[in-house]
Order: sequence, then C-alpha cells, then structure tokens
Amino acid sequence: MTKSVVVLDYGFGNVRSAERALARAGAEVEITADYDRAMNADGLLVPGVGAFAACMAGLKSVRGEWIVERRLAGGRPVMGICVGMQILFARGIEHGVPSEGLDEWPGTVEPLRAPVVPHMGWNTVRAPADSTQFAGLDEDARFYFVHSYAVRDWELDTRGAVIRAPKVTWTTHGEPFVAAVENGPLWATQFHPEKSGDAGARLLGNWLGTL
Repeated sequence: MTKSVVVLDYGFGNVRSAERALARAGAEVEITADYDRAMNADGLLVPGVGAFAACMAGLKSVRGEWIVERRLAGGRPVMGICVGMQILFARGIEHGVPSEGLDEWPGTVEPLRAPVVPHMGWNTVRAPADSTQFAGLDEDARFYFVHSYAVRDWELDTRGAVIRAPKVTWTTHGEPFVAAVENGPLWATQFHPEKSGDAGARLLGNWLGTL
C-alpha cells in the first residue's frame, strides 16, 4: 500500500526537493500546513533551512509544535531534516542568543567549531550497527550537509531507564556532531537525504518502510 506523507510547509524548508525525493521513494506526497492533513498522514516530514529561531517562529505560526507533539504522543511517525532536526532539541544558540526548541530531546544546537563554516559537502557517518535508518547502506555511504550549527553533545541519559535508548549517528567536521537520530516514531537527520543521491533515497525508503 502506498504511504501518504505530508511535507510541512511553514516557510522554512526545501519542500519541493523533499517532495520529489519522497515521491521517487514511492510515497504519495502533499505539501501543506493544513493541521488535519498533517495529523492524518502516515508520515510527517519537517524540513528546515535558515535560522533556528526563525524556523521555530514559522513552525508555531502553523501550529506545527502541536502537530509534532500530538503525532508523537500517538506514535505517529515524524522526520526532521537539517534545521527541522535542530528544532527538535531543547534550545538553539545563535549569535549568543538562546531560543527554545521543541524539547523532544535535551541538548543545545550551537555554532559548529571547524576551520571552514558553513559545512557544505559530503560526509560519511558512524551509525549504530542495528540502525533501521541506515539499513542496507555501506559504511562508506556519503550524505550531503550544509549547515553552520550542530549538536555537539548528546545529553539524553537513558541508563537504568525502561525506555529504549535512541540510536544516535555521528560524523565529524572540525569536531564530532550528531548527524542523525532514530527514536521510535521520531527520526531526524542533520544532512539532507533529499540531496544525497542513492544513499539518501535508501534512507527515505527505510523511513517509508516504518510508516
């Protein structure tokens, strides 16, 4: 059965690129900010480009924070890309000014400390061996990044907890940072799978397979 995916249109994302990539992967895709459609789709994709605070403001303008929270509360899949991943963390700091994120995970999005910023280019990643996100992908698979901010420290401590720990994927540009997270119905990537060729297509196909 073909799965339906809404690409959330809140003014801050490469919605057309995401639409085309998901359609190629076999999804029925709609770009919309409509609350009911976003809630009822099999999957919700939250893209994002630009500044953390501006993306959060755009998201709230379409009640996106409620959509994400309520979908996840019901175990309904959500995927964030680039700044769409960053806003899932507790806070972002831009030019020394903190902004609140969605706080699905603790942690801070901070300026990337690297000789060349923004980070624009192709990187391999270090994924957990049992990752569903990266299933079927070789260790030398490369993904396309374009960003100046990242999460350098994973702060969620699940030791002794009864919940299943999220699977965190890392890469390095100047310093290690979080490249992707797989956390039950919530997936996210700092890189752009829709711009990452065959490797990105495979990852999107893996996500569609969970819907």
